[in-house]
Order: sequence, then structure tokens, then C-alpha cells
Amino acid sequence: MVKNEARRHALSDAGIAVLAREGSRGLTHRAVDAEAGVPVGTTTNYFRSRESLITGLFDRIGTRLAPTPADLAARAGLQPSRELFADYVRDIVRRLTAQREVTLALYELRLEAVRRPELARMLGDWQRTGLEADIAFHEAAGLPGGRREIALFHYAIEGLVLDRLVSPIDPDTPTDEVVDALVAGLLP
Repeated sequence: MVKNEARRHALSDAGIAVLAREGSRGLTHRAVDAEAGVPVGTTTNYFRSRESLITGLFDRIGTRLAPTPADLAARAGLQPSRELFADYVRDIVRRLTAQREVTLALYELRLEAVRRPELARMLGDWQRTGLEADIAFHEAAGLPGGRREIALFHYAIEGLVLDRLVSPIDPDTPTDEVVDALVAGLLP
């Protein structure tokens, strides 16, 4: 069978939906087949093992949560500033909260990695790649702060996004206001 990228993406998106709804124990090839509305065995043709399915989900999550070229281009010519960095962080939070299902699937994979060392290694590689991309953007844009500050923002954003997706501690405070306070507190 010739494997096309559109089908692979559709199956990965179905896997993300299953993972977000059912958790990692519900993520099976058959469940993805059912979610995608394809014949039994189709997912196995594209992802031979559970490990390859999870790798495909990581790849798709990264693609779906990445900033668009237009988003990056809009910021590329701007003067580096704390405000520009705050705008970039607000965009990250917006993408994570707007794609609730994708973000929940990512959190599910992170939780599963606690119990599965091979998944923890895969997740670690995936996260380091994302962090390096953020650092490269940060440096290319001439934004204030460095590796440490970006890591601190990742920690803070993860907590903020989880809070907003699950049960906000302070639902009356706008998310953008929280991001602005984080930027003001973490950037020199």
C-alpha cells in the first residue's frame, strides 16, 4: 500500500483525539482506526508499533502547535523588546489553549512518560528540540534573556496552560495579564 501524508496526518489527528479523550491506555491502533473512520488495520499500515504511533503523534503535535510562518514573519522585523517577547509568549499560550485537544494529548504523553522510560527518552528528545527552536528564535530576534529565562518561561507556561485547560485558580484574571506579569518578573 502506498502511504500518503494526508492519510498519515489524518490518522495522527485521530490518535490525538483518542489520546485526549481516553488517555494513554485508550490509545490503540483499533481505537485510532475507529476514530478516523477507516478500516481496521489501516493505522497499523502507517504505524507498525505503539512506539511508532506515539512518535507520529509527537511529530503531529509539534506541527499543529508550531507558530505559522506568518506569525514568525510578523515579528521578524520588529525591534527586540520585552513587549515583543510578551507578544510571543501570549501567542504560545494562545496556540496551546486554542488547540485544547492537542495540548491535552501532549500532557497525556508527558504523564505516560513517567511510567515508561522509553517514552520519557522520546519526550525528552522532542522537548529539547522545541527548546532549542525557541532559543534560536529568541536569539535571532535579539530578545532579552537567554537559555535560563526561556526554560523558566516553559515551566511557567506549562503551569498556566494546565490551569486554564483544567480549572483556573483565578478565572477572572485574563490570561494575557498573567503572561505580562510573568514576562515582567522573569526578564531582566
